[in-house]
Amino acid sequence: MEVDTGLTHRISAVTLNQAMPRILEEDVQASRHQISVFLAAHTAYELLPESGKVVALDVDLPVKQAFHILAEQGIPMAPLWDFYKGKFVGVISASDFILILRELGNHGSNLTEEELETHTISAWKEGKAYMNGQVDGHGRPIPRHLISAGPHDNLKDVALKILQNGVAIIPVIHSSSEDGSFPQLLHLAALSGILKCMCKYFKHCPGSLPILQLPIYAIHLGTWVPRIGESSSRPFAMLRPTTSLISALNLLVQAQVSSIPIVDDNDSLLDIYCRSDITALAKGRAYTHNLNEMTVYQALQLGQDSSSPYERSQRCQMCLRTDALLKVMEQLANPGVRRLVIVEAGSNRVEGIISLTDVFRFLLG
Repeated sequence: MEVDTGLTHRISAVTLNQAMPRILEEDVQASRHQISVFLAAHTAYELLPESGKVVALDVDLPVKQAFHILAEQGIPMAPLWDFYKGKFVGVISASDFILILRELGNHGSNLTEEELETHTISAWKEGKAYMNGQVDGHGRPIPRHLISAGPHDNLKDVALKILQNGVAIIPVIHSSSEDGSFPQLLHLAALSGILKCMCKYFKHCPGSLPILQLPIYAIHLGTWVPRIGESSSRPFAMLRPTTSLISALNLLVQAQVSSIPIVDDNDSLLDIYCRSDITALAKGRAYTHNLNEMTVYQALQLGQDSSSPYERSQRCQMCLRTDALLKVMEQLANPGVRRLVIVEAGSNRVEGIISLTDVFRFLLG
């Protein structure tokens, strides 16, 4: 398994010769307070686009069909509608498909379409609860409540809900009745949308938020390759293009990360493999092949063949350690961008990675 945990690539102290800006704790706290006040004064309703569509799936849909719909729509997740209960009951995401492929792969060398055809989303969610030990005293699966927001919830509460529950997106649902019946799915709220609102407001008055002008290397933000002579309790994972897809999927699950940089022999960035890339396997039913024999590079080609040049440019965004926090925030606010790979200027050697979650955890303290 060709997986580089980052132990062979450590940043030399010579690359850190920039003068470390002085950061005053009162400046950090004052900036966080202003951001908190702004977010509390704006609501999820402001995230709704003027036009657009939101895809929801029936909970009794076969997993294979759900897999194809996500791939065709180019979306990493969708809320689940239970017709009999008359409400939204959860979501299905790229993470579910990764777990499904790993689970079915454990019981045979190849995945058959019949297994996916007969397995409904509802059955998978129930099986997942048993796998995770989420059962009551009678051995029945404990139903999980849908994490959602209302259109009048403030943006700070929406952001905290996303962070505290470890999810990427939450549905914005409105019901005109007190008991929550006849719910309407309005939008899927993500941290990028909230960040876009913040950037639009604060970019015109950056002086009022001193921390936005700080270079990211001066802030404890993101995950970085360890420096030479520095121990790391959490190795920085990287992949080679020839790494098997199943190894990459296992690493995503074990490391509990949403993406892993793909590098060459010099640790220079080539691409990135994300959890959402799993939906590309729906093309040509590639999920029926032996995933041990498919490389990460081959898996990425499946998705890139059908994506637009804009989508390809958005998938692997980079920044430099000297970039200001505001610049990083503006990049992350673009649709489809969930993380930036920090690279060395000129060589593109990977130095770290910053995600939307990292930024919000820092800004909200």
